Amino acid sequence: MINLIINGARVSVEEGTTILEAAKFLGFPIPTLCHMDGLSPYGACRLCVVEIGEGEKAKMVSSCTYPVEEGLKVRTASSRVVKARKMVIELLLATCPQSKIIQDLASAHHVFQQRFKQEHDDCILCGLCTRMCEEQMMARAIGFRGRGENRSLGTPFDVKSEKCRLCGGCMYVCPACQLRCTFNQPEKAVCGGCANLAPPCVEQEKFDDMMCYMDPCVACEIKKD
Repeated sequence: MINLIINGARVSVEEGTTILEAAKFLGFPIPTLCHMDGLSPYGACRLCVVEIGEGEKAKMVSSCTYPVEEGLKVRTASSRVVKARKMVIELLLATCPQSKIIQDLASAHHVFQQRFKQEHDDCILCGLCTRMCEEQMMARAIGFRGRGENRSLGTPFDVKSEKCRLCGGCMYVCPACQLRCTFNQPEKAVCGGCANLAPPCVEQEKFDDMMCYMDPCVACEIKKD
């Protein structure tokens, strides 16, 4: 067993467990987009970032690909982590603003604006479809092409793959295809129709090292009543 500290709690998990698996098993929620049970971890979306280490040696890592280590200290909701997640959500909104999954993530993490060049309904390159096709459907009919800003998904040379069975698995897991947000002001990027009130505790400086990670926030639930 590997002993580590997550959000101040001393825990033991099996060797080979990722930080994401350990945190979720213990009830610490971490948002994900490119991760799905049954598919290999990919670490593309960076939503699952956490902070490990202390002081000047502290760093951000993707929890879905980082295995637990003996004595590791993990914070799933430090101010640094929260800021990074909000930035990632803004970038996702810039790429695919009408994905309901992304809009729900924006609402849940209190992202109310998007400051980047606005695109419309583009692929976010999460890789879920390629892993579904290869690992669950055993087809490998689609994959990544190109690099950098020219990176895209599809078949080689845009020729229909003979291995594709039209199963629809790729569309089933795609965050851009599953559900559409029908807000009528796409130029603003953020719908806000599902927005929640910001937790009252996270604005206080004394919570800098560990902000609210409860889902739902206990303080907010009490405040509602």
